[in-house]
Parts: sequence; C-alpha cells; structure tokens
Amino acid sequence: MRIADLLRSKGSTVATAEPGTPVRELLAALAEHNIGAMVVLAADESVAGIVSERDVVRRLNDHGAALLEAPVADIMSTEVFTCGPDDSVDSLSVLMTERRIRHVPVVRDGRLVGIVSIGDVVKSRIKKLEEDQQQLEAYITQG
Repeated sequence: MRIADLLRSKGSTVATAEPGTPVRELLAALAEHNIGAMVVLAADESVAGIVSERDVVRRLNDHGAALLEAPVADIMSTEVFTCGPDDSVDSLSVLMTERRIRHVPVVRDGRLVGIVSIGDVVKSRIKKLEEDQQQLEAYITQG
C-alpha cells in the first residue's frame, strides 16, 4: 500500500501552525482538532518543523508556565522526516520505528499534502492482515 492510498481513505487535511504562534494557541488547536502534533509551516508554505504534545510537556518541565507565551518556533523539532505520496506504508513504518517518531508530514514538490501518524500505519496494517485472512479462508473453503 502506498501513502497516497492511505491518505485517500483518511483524508489529507492537516492542521498547521506558524512559527510565531504562541504555545498557548497551539495547545488550544491540538485540543480542538483532537490531534497530537501539528506541522509548522514557513512563510513560503514549506515545512519548517513539527511540534507535538510531547515537545510541549518536556519544555514545560524545563521552563514552566512562561513557555505558554513563547512562540512555537522555540519548541518545534526542526529535523523533520517526511515521506512522499508514492512511498510505501511499509517503508514509512520502518522509518517511524527506527527514528521513534509518531507523525510524518507527506510532501510533494516541497508542499505539504498530508500527514500520517503511527495510528494510521497500524490501522492500515491491521486492514491488510484482515484482507489476507479473508483471502486465505476463501481459498481453504473453496477446496
């Protein structure tokens, strides 16, 4: 299965933030959209970073409540691993496991076209296993 197939079923809407967005607003948007991470876009619409709930919690521990007024740029991860729509879900699974990352922006021609979470990957793998099981059962019962 390709990333494009996964995006077709889950949708390609991505919640984004700007580098200057205060952390307080980021947290409100994460809660509003019921998501765990947001892609941070530069002025030219390229991916500047990614920020997760985990990033916020770790920085809050270090800096206290004053962090809530700081810009997202202060806490975002700037080393962002991305994938393309034609990449396989299996290769993305390997990347996410090896790099211990839970969210990967999908980029085509330098532009954000979606995001894939580890939950999306697991869901697609379960679906594939169920399809394989049905095919095997059909093969066995046909004789």
